[in-house]
Amino acid sequence: MLSLEVLPQLLTVCKVESLSDFTPSGLYFIGSTDAELSLVCETDRTPAATLAREDGWRALRVVGTMEFTLTGVLAGIAGALADAQIPIFAVSTYDTDYILVKRENLDRAVEALKKAGYGF
Repeated sequence: MLSLEVLPQLLTVCKVESLSDFTPSGLYFIGSTDAELSLVCETDRTPAATLAREDGWRALRVVGTMEFTLTGVLAGIAGALADAQIPIFAVSTYDTDYILVKRENLDRAVEALKKAGYGF
């Protein structure tokens, strides 16, 4: 079974018009589509001008590099958290997946994932 780690940063998920007042550093993810520009960043680095924002997220990271041939990794984690009634916000990088949960749900999320066989 996969191992996860809890990252220490407090995160914000927001929608922005532009990134002109965001200085990339620390932990951040940018998602851009024809419909919106989204940013996940450390709360203390959130741009002042946001169209919408949701504070209070913590991140769980799948430890190590995952091969592209792996299937069901995110589905398994999301399923265990869904069974525990814990909403998530997921992002992926080239190497691994990050699952964000609200900080008030973090302890419950860790326990649900341990119960499902994930290591920490």
